[in-house]
Amino acid sequence: NNNNYANVDLIVDIAERTGVHAVWAGWGHASENPKLPESLRDSPQKIIFIGPPGSAMRSLGDKISSTIVAQSADVPTMGWSGTGITETAMDANGFVTVPDDAYQAACVTDAEDGLQKAHTIGFPIMIKASEGGGGKGIRKVEDPEKFAQAFNQVLGEVPGSPVFIMKLAGNARHLEVQLLADQYGHAISLFGRDCSVQRRHQKIIEEAPVTIAKPDTFESMEKAAVRLAKLVGYVSAGTVEYLYSHSTDTFFFLELNPRLQVEHPTTEMVSGVNLPAAQLQVAMGLPLNRIKDIRVLYGLQPTGTSEIDFEFSQQISYETQRKPAPKGHVIAVRITAENPDAGFKPSSGMMQELNFRSSTKVWGYF
Repeated sequence: NNNNYANVDLIVDIAERTGVHAVWAGWGHASENPKLPESLRDSPQKIIFIGPPGSAMRSLGDKISSTIVAQSADVPTMGWSGTGITETAMDANGFVTVPDDAYQAACVTDAEDGLQKAHTIGFPIMIKASEGGGGKGIRKVEDPEKFAQAFNQVLGEVPGSPVFIMKLAGNARHLEVQLLADQYGHAISLFGRDCSVQRRHQKIIEEAPVTIAKPDTFESMEKAAVRLAKLVGYVSAGTVEYLYSHSTDTFFFLELNPRLQVEHPTTEMVSGVNLPAAQLQVAMGLPLNRIKDIRVLYGLQPTGTSEIDFEFSQQISYETQRKPAPKGHVIAVRITAENPDAGFKPSSGMMQELNFRSSTKVWGYF
């Protein structure tokens, strides 16, 4: 991985030698590394990165700085090693960034420092690598005596990554908001997904739209996500993840993924928006109001060029355009193979049969 798909220098070198106009990093690997969009931008060929700028990726794509930005914007957060840190700064373009000293204050530098902060937060806690993901660089700790071992395991799985600690949320749902933003300061929510069913910290079942949260509460989550995106000058597709407590009807910011999610087809099905195509059109310089799928979503002529009042800030907008609403319900399931004789570790496996028993109203595909 470090020698190919995550190797920024190699990706940029190949892009320059082959004369490509743009690079789409997909998900995983180098897709969340701000060095990639910055290196492509600084290339003599001025190669376009189909995704957010490096500055926005640093501010919101990083788990630590994004939580600090969220706190500064009064978005609820769980107790963590950076609780109370709200110091941000404005860059030359007027977007929010996190100063290095504020960032370092939220990090955990060693096991002894981490254990002290864990006691302040209160066990059980989660140790997380800021550059981790996909089940790597994350450990749950309930016993203080096992903290040092878990801390070292996180460091070993994601070498060189900053580490932070967060309070473990019990009986919480994992809800997320799909964002799409253009290069002109417009950002919208394309509804949400419920990704609460997980295995080894990886999502197994993903549903769209969200049904567990009250409509007003989830709308607040959407507005908070859009507000964060605009604060840092976010561009392209992204996902804001929250922890949601059904018993108290409260939510807490978890992180922002500065890329397309693997489960994006669930959102496409209920919104009618082709997300990879929208990413490409945004990278080409189109504003959201000129993208066909977005115009249809708001009840406007697909080929029109009129402005869209995304916030419905004017009363007349309720008459001239449609307030977006999801259509239908979609469930995505990841099929995994594990070896029970080896502690249920991931393994290759043979699928014998797969039958969705589709009907005219309910259907599935592989």
